[in-house]
Amino acid sequence: MADAGFTPVSRRKSKGKGNQPSASTENPIAKIKKGKAAEKVDAELLDERDHLGAGAEEDEKEDGNDDDLMLDDGLAHASASSSSASASAVQPPAASASSAPIAGDGEMDVDVPKFAPISKAAQAAATQQAQVTNGQLRKIPIPPHRMTPLKNDWAKIFSPLVEMAGLQVRMNVKRRMVEIKASKHTKEVGMLQKGADFVKAFALGFEADDAIALLRMDDLFVDTFEIKDVKTLHGDHLARAIGRIAGKDGRTRFAIENASRTRVVLADTKIHILGSFQNIKIARDAVVALIMGSPPGKVYNNLKVISARQRQRA
Repeated sequence: MADAGFTPVSRRKSKGKGNQPSASTENPIAKIKKGKAAEKVDAELLDERDHLGAGAEEDEKEDGNDDDLMLDDGLAHASASSSSASASAVQPPAASASSAPIAGDGEMDVDVPKFAPISKAAQAAATQQAQVTNGQLRKIPIPPHRMTPLKNDWAKIFSPLVEMAGLQVRMNVKRRMVEIKASKHTKEVGMLQKGADFVKAFALGFEADDAIALLRMDDLFVDTFEIKDVKTLHGDHLARAIGRIAGKDGRTRFAIENASRTRVVLADTKIHILGSFQNIKIARDAVVALIMGSPPGKVYNNLKVISARQRQRA
């Protein structure tokens, strides 16, 4: 018979544990060693956790100190900028050329550049040049019946405008006009107006050699009026008045021009007179007398008397 305190062999094999000792039979010294090892591990973990906690607290303190420093710097910068802005708004820069300190939180010397004053002659010359070349442009329309003479005498027209007046000239055939513009070579302000008068005189019917006097002289003008401004005439009466002004082969017109030192152009019912103020008045009086019906012989005698008086004055 087997003892009651032992387990049969067949039963140990069925549980699959072999000959391992049970937990109750473990060595007590091993248990003590395991407990000390576990306590040592726990102590190390606690020390590491305390160390990490202290480092985190130090980092938080450093971050707080950095934030405080940044805030202090921002406030100081903002106060400095506001004080400088208020100082600049209260005290504008000095108009004099000498250097002056700028008042603010702290005084600071600023070197202001010194420029020599411009002379009156240079200032006047610069102003005149700006007025001359400030985009001034004149457009003179040309009648259709004067386009062909303009093309034929174009060399006589643009040469004095460019050489004498220093202007820029262009013929616009599509729009039938002459465009004149001031340039940097234009010396006088009135040259642009003189050039425009020269081209207008040619467009009215004057010869280029006669109209060029408007560029060379200052006291020449062009006077224009119509026959109906003097007397209302129609039909044959109007044709006879035009014939009396022109004369046979233009003799009357030539006599008026030579006596009064002017140039007269008959363009249908319009009369254009080129000359000085006094000479234009003499020629206009003669033309008016012919329109009113005075005989040409009487007009010739009056012109001879006037021309004789002018010779005596000269």
